[in-house]
Amino acid sequence: MPLDQNDLKQIKDVVVEAVNPYFGAIQKDFTGMYERLDRIDRRLDHIEQFLLEDHRRRIGKLEEEVKGLKELFSVK
Repeated sequence: MPLDQNDLKQIKDVVVEAVNPYFGAIQKDFTGMYERLDRIDRRLDHIEQFLLEDHRRRIGKLEEEVKGLKELFSVK
């Protein structure tokens, strides 16, 4: 015997009633996960900025050393 619309609605209601209590916990877990991911993202941003600044400083130092070597050897 095939299911009619009323049967499907009853099945849906039973499933929703059985599953509904777990959605709040799942949502809370996802919220906590997103907060942790945001903290990790901020930490990685700080590390990235530190590395970029370190590279800028080192490149500037190398440029000054090359400039000094060019002057020493009178290279244009």
